[in-house]
Amino acid sequence: MKVLHLLDTVNRGGAEMIALDVCRNAREYGIDLTFVTNQGGVMEEDFRASGAEFFRLQRNLPLDFKVVLQLRKIIKQKRIKIVQAYQAVDGLHLYFATVGLKNVKRVLSFQGFIADKKNRHASRFLIPQMDANIVVSRGLQKWLEKEDKLDTSKNFHLIYNGADTKRLQPSGKSLRKELNLDQDALLFGMVGNFYRDPRKDQLTLCKSLPRVFSEIENAHCLFAGKTETGAERKLQDCINFCSENGIAERVYFLGARSDISDILNALDLFVFSSLHEGLPIAVTEAMLAGVPMILSDIEPLLEVSENGKYAEIFPVQNEEILSEKIIKLLKDKKRREDLAKRTLEYAKKNFSIEAHIKNLKTLYANLI
Repeated sequence: MKVLHLLDTVNRGGAEMIALDVCRNAREYGIDLTFVTNQGGVMEEDFRASGAEFFRLQRNLPLDFKVVLQLRKIIKQKRIKIVQAYQAVDGLHLYFATVGLKNVKRVLSFQGFIADKKNRHASRFLIPQMDANIVVSRGLQKWLEKEDKLDTSKNFHLIYNGADTKRLQPSGKSLRKELNLDQDALLFGMVGNFYRDPRKDQLTLCKSLPRVFSEIENAHCLFAGKTETGAERKLQDCINFCSENGIAERVYFLGARSDISDILNALDLFVFSSLHEGLPIAVTEAMLAGVPMILSDIEPLLEVSENGKYAEIFPVQNEEILSEKIIKLLKDKKRREDLAKRTLEYAKKNFSIEAHIKNLKTLYANLI
């Protein structure tokens, strides 16, 4: 089964990680995968070494017909049968690259909410042109219909994102040593980028910390994730809050990290405070790493946790209830261990890379 995936950039993020995991595992499941990026990024070497055939093109315009022609050449030479785009800009280039190629099926994946009008217009055009559209959660599908006014009633398929447990094996490096923490310190935190859009909500977690730290003397909190250009103010607001409340020495802003497996291995508790999501890879990674979780009550996170069966839930932007949940779990090791064990088994069945690729292959086979 010859398949091409297109992702405009390969900087570190959720869509990029799921694409990389697919590249590393596709061949095992009978998918001959060609991966193309239009602009490269910090993860380019990872993709080159993934086992999928790799091409880097150079997009210079929002819709670059030089790239379209290069894609068409690759599709024809490699006898590609399925092309998949991860976002609207990818979808537009693949659509024009496959015009007239009757034996090539088009797939568009929706990974999250759509931030701007330009991409909403592009998505509205692309949806009926696709042979299949993928959503990563039912909650996202409802959001696309209600908020972005997209017609998701036809030809939409649910395929949950997955993460590769091999990638989540810790390297042996000690994050606690890096942070100069005692082994009996309780460490919790959030993995998620600081975005310009109203997406991640690190500030609510920061606001919960004074009460947590006042009740648990050996507790510490970390934030891991890059800061998107234009989101510097969000990071600074978090830093300022911690400084103004005298807790800065117990809060660590780690920035962009490539050692997520070691970070998750060091955590006693994972917190994910968010406003809007598709199906965040950071959450499925934490589940598969066996870390107990607290999640905000937006629909995709309720979906991934089966309405709180596999995570503690708090109301969006409610730092008081969040602090109560954190304190309760940090004080109860047995409860944390039980929650983590149950969540891990559930995640293996639903959010592993194996489950993701099997579902993807089934969709592809039906299209062909």
